[in-house]
Amino acid sequence: MPDPEAASRAGGVSRPRHNTALAEGGLKRVLDVTFALTGLVIGLPVMAAMALAVRLGSPGPVLFRQVRVGLGGRDFVLLKFRTMKARAGVEAGSFDAGDTSRVTGVGRFLRGWKLDELPQLWNVVRGDMSLVGPRPEVRRWVDAFPERWAVVHAMRPGITDLASIAYRDEEQLLAAAADPETLYREVILPRKLDLYERYVRTRSFPGDLKILWRTAWAIVAGAPVSTGRAPVGPTESPEGTRV
Repeated sequence: MPDPEAASRAGGVSRPRHNTALAEGGLKRVLDVTFALTGLVIGLPVMAAMALAVRLGSPGPVLFRQVRVGLGGRDFVLLKFRTMKARAGVEAGSFDAGDTSRVTGVGRFLRGWKLDELPQLWNVVRGDMSLVGPRPEVRRWVDAFPERWAVVHAMRPGITDLASIAYRDEEQLLAAAADPETLYREVILPRKLDLYERYVRTRSFPGDLKILWRTAWAIVAGAPVSTGRAPVGPTESPEGTRV
């Protein structure tokens, strides 16, 4: 009688590892929904106060909605508290990198503490996102590196990841650049993709917990976090040389 496990090994199939990945993915989803729902319930009074502050702070909707690309390359609507003065076109992914002229007073506070991301807990409940995972981009930047994003889109995007921590001051980097769009396309985004691809290869439950802890520490203490590659400085060229 043939040995199924021997046949699997002969065919290069690692069923136990595949089953483990499926189990971890299922656990990750259960924990995502549990923590996201808990956060929404516990944080409802605080989020209601934030919504009121956004509404009174400047004309426009409370929530910022933008189409991003998620699991399997499918579009979804990402939610944030609005932190800038309303403007047409941003929902489709218009690029105003480093432009802080439209940031409101309330928005500056929310961004500083990453509180504008809290509505994405609902994206997690809906299944659009995970608590930890590569940050989703607009279609324009996905189309710039389609092969690399195809790897990243094998899993749900997240609210936070190592790239989010490493580039938490991305807005300042772009504002200081002579050509923010080129800096983002040729330097920052490729480096983010390096971290995204690493996460896809090495993801684990303990690793996710570590990223959540590092995110909280970076927000509260502003502490630097080692990700294996330093963020680009405002005077660094796309080729990686100082100018």
